[in-house]
Amino acid sequence: MDFVTLLGLLAGTLTTISFVPQLLKTWRSRSAKDISASMFITFCIGVLLWLIYGICIQAVPIIIANAVTLTLASIILFFKVRFG
Repeated sequence: MDFVTLLGLLAGTLTTISFVPQLLKTWRSRSAKDISASMFITFCIGVLLWLIYGICIQAVPIIIANAVTLTLASIILFFKVRFG
């Protein structure tokens, strides 16, 4: 694996795991009142577009990072709807 791919994987890993604390906090507290639904909807659409872009250019770091980020952000958005 070349340096650029490793760099992309590291960047994707760090930005993706940044959602884990928010997801855990929301899940544990059963509260999402301080989360902006419009921000997370917009974010999820943007990440979906990045994922599609990554697939089109066959960039593994972009695909992996955005697939996982979209999953985590979608769960947080689900919690926003479920817990209000």
